[in-house]
Amino acid sequence: MLKKLLPLALVCLSLSACSTLSSPFSSGAAPSANTVAPYREQVELTGRLNVVYQKDDKPESATVNFNWQQTAQRTDVTLYSPVGSTLATIAVTPQQAVLTQSGKAPRSAPDVDTLSAQMLGWSLPVSGLRDWLQGYAVGADGKRFVASPANDSVTTKDGWRLRYVSWQEVGQNAADNIPGALPQPRRIDAERNASAQADAVSLRIVLDPVPSDQAQ
Repeated sequence: MLKKLLPLALVCLSLSACSTLSSPFSSGAAPSANTVAPYREQVELTGRLNVVYQKDDKPESATVNFNWQQTAQRTDVTLYSPVGSTLATIAVTPQQAVLTQSGKAPRSAPDVDTLSAQMLGWSLPVSGLRDWLQGYAVGADGKRFVASPANDSVTTKDGWRLRYVSWQEVGQNAADNIPGALPQPRRIDAERNASAQADAVSLRIVLDPVPSDQAQ
């Protein structure tokens, strides 16, 4: 009789031990380092941007606040001074980019990088930022890159070196500090070397916390 009960006892002990382990799907599980929030065509973000660039062969820098709104077919960017005055607005569609500076007539061009370099003195890569701000990019190999805390750097197809320095958790549980919310970029560093087509520029982007009602 003892021999018959012994295997059953061992099975019960094994099940008891397993029940004490945390399930990866439990509410107490930390978000995966390989998980990132899904890409959204429609998004609104705010933050700060520091840029270092060359002007007349001398290094220059600027710090601006920004509001970023995008849909599938349009991107609108407003740049503010640190004290809150509007410096410029940029509207980008598949047809053209229009940049308006305070007190000046609007200027348009097919390419926003060229237009911003002419008007602001430095390039704002709006087409790239549509992806970068959410943790996505097209790598130098032409493949889709998805950033995460465990995979935080890439060189893009157009020569930008991106590094995702820090992250914020965004999701329906983030406001209550409940683990399981998905990470989204908090700080992004982007650099591009000088070339025959463009000057060297370095960007540091810090995004404000995303409200939980915009997380999904």
